[in-house]
Amino acid sequence: MEFRLQDYREATGAFDKVAAIGLCEHVGYKNYRSFLELAHRCLKPGGIFLLHTIGRNHSVHHLDAWMDRYIFPGGMLPSAAQLGEAMDDLFVLEDWHSFGTDYDRTLMAWHTNFEKSWPRFSAEYGERFYRMWRYYLLSCAGGFRSRQIQLWQLVLSKDGIRSGWKGIR
Repeated sequence: MEFRLQDYREATGAFDKVAAIGLCEHVGYKNYRSFLELAHRCLKPGGIFLLHTIGRNHSVHHLDAWMDRYIFPGGMLPSAAQLGEAMDDLFVLEDWHSFGTDYDRTLMAWHTNFEKSWPRFSAEYGERFYRMWRYYLLSCAGGFRSRQIQLWQLVLSKDGIRSGWKGIR
């Protein structure tokens, strides 16, 4: 098994499996296709690509100004339509699992841990950071809870799995 920590645009080689976890949110809608083309190029025949991403229910072509400035510069959540268009004629969709309701609980656990740990960091980071990070965690949890944003895991194959994908749920 080989793991690489590098800019995805510099990836080379051919692999049986490729995973992109939390990356798609950072490439921007203009780069979804080239991102997936690169994953396709890096797969050997019969290869499998796992795409794990937060997504949204509708397509956008702009960044959320607050998130862009304070939390994730350049970040953008893809829609199902944008991902579908980007993977068109590249991959066989073997599985698309949505588990955003689980991520609401994850964010609330992070929020609880953040609140419990804050006294150790308050002097270093200050009230402004506290308010922004608390707002971020709770607004994201609200986005998942209201089902406006989702957490998706797509299993894509380069050539199609003849016997079908045997996912575990």
